[in-house]
Amino acid sequence: MDKLIALKKYAEALPKQERKMPVLFTSHGNPMDIPLSRDKRPFWNVLYELGKDLKADFEIKAAVIISAHWCTRGTFVNINAEQKQIYDYYGFPKEYYEVFYKAHGAPDVAQEVKRLLPSAAETTDWGLDHGAWPMLMHLFPDAGIPVFELSIDYYAKPEYHYELGRQLKALRNKGVLIIGSGALIHNLRLAGQKMFKNDFTPYGWEAEYDEWIARQLNEWNISAILNYESSHPLGKMAAPTPDHFVPVLYSLGLMDEKDEMKFFYEAETSLPAFSERSFIAF
Repeated sequence: MDKLIALKKYAEALPKQERKMPVLFTSHGNPMDIPLSRDKRPFWNVLYELGKDLKADFEIKAAVIISAHWCTRGTFVNINAEQKQIYDYYGFPKEYYEVFYKAHGAPDVAQEVKRLLPSAAETTDWGLDHGAWPMLMHLFPDAGIPVFELSIDYYAKPEYHYELGRQLKALRNKGVLIIGSGALIHNLRLAGQKMFKNDFTPYGWEAEYDEWIARQLNEWNISAILNYESSHPLGKMAAPTPDHFVPVLYSLGLMDEKDEMKFFYEAETSLPAFSERSFIAF
């Protein structure tokens, strides 16, 4: 009991801010683009400019990433003080493993996440995977923002992820930036069918689904997004597995209906079965 009381006192002592943190949902990009500079990769440059604006406008205590690349049975929060960089892709040339991002964790904020999500478990067995650090190295290139990940329960229903986002809302008033990192369209099998033949042209259906999902987001049609597999004929093709889609559900759960949402990146896809549409809400 004493431990619980101490934790509650600590959580209540986290400073509240007059200005609420925004919410981000962002693509983390194509791993093939990791070595590219911001001059050669427009999306990286957009993230860089966004990061400058965020640091100028908000006092960011820490960032929490819900990454498509940390899927677990159950929900876990990483409490490491130092975050190891995970190269969770295979068979790439040497230069892909010579890109470095050394970030600190935020164990105090991780404990607050654990308090808000009692069913989550603490772990030190993870770090920053390629759903996090390739994006972060442009958003916050100096690695000056403490950061850690919250895992995705691969077997949970969409409503579970949305509800966890809702439970984390209080952190927006305490200087914590929470980022869902995934892709609204991500079909690795279909992408591979073309790309292994050196064909990088979209199939054609990507634009239709991307426009539809953007409309649902703009209209705050939460039901259609939660039921993404059945609410549009292309839903299962766009997101055949939950990992890359469900990060958006955390971001939506964190938002209030009165929040203003803007797409900070919505270029037409240049890859098959993929979308980089990304938004911010505040």
